[in-house]
Amino acid sequence: MMRLALLLAALMCSTVAAASACRDDHVQLRGSWGEAGFAVEVVDTPKARSQGLMFREALPRGSGMLFVYEAPRRASFWMKNTLIPLDMIFVDQSGTIKHVHHRAVPGDLTAIEGGAGIYAVLEINGGLAKRYGIEPGSQMQHPVFSDGPAIWPC
Repeated sequence: MMRLALLLAALMCSTVAAASACRDDHVQLRGSWGEAGFAVEVVDTPKARSQGLMFREALPRGSGMLFVYEAPRRASFWMKNTLIPLDMIFVDQSGTIKHVHHRAVPGDLTAIEGGAGIYAVLEINGGLAKRYGIEPGSQMQHPVFSDGPAIWPC
């Protein structure tokens, strides 16, 4: 009886984790380094993408902003009017991380290139990508990747 209860508890926990990983307000990342999740604000219009995290004085550690494009493209960012250091994680349409830019400098106008074929960009607090080990080849799970060739579908 105890064994059955433990099995049911484990099943419930995995179901809850899977459900939370496939919500619009959450991304899950995985790689050889392990897994990490972030609560996200999705910005998917030109106006929202142009505003991004500008003028914000803080970003909670487990949070980020997910920029989503209509189609894969060459992506480039800058830090104009951005007050906090950020890591930028550039992702293709399959959910595969193609490039990570560590610790973008607040206010810097230098273009930060993510490369071609970028479908989404996740911005998180500067230093977290390195701390967790997030690197090119890692995978991201979010509903926006479900229409493309998602390698880790919701």
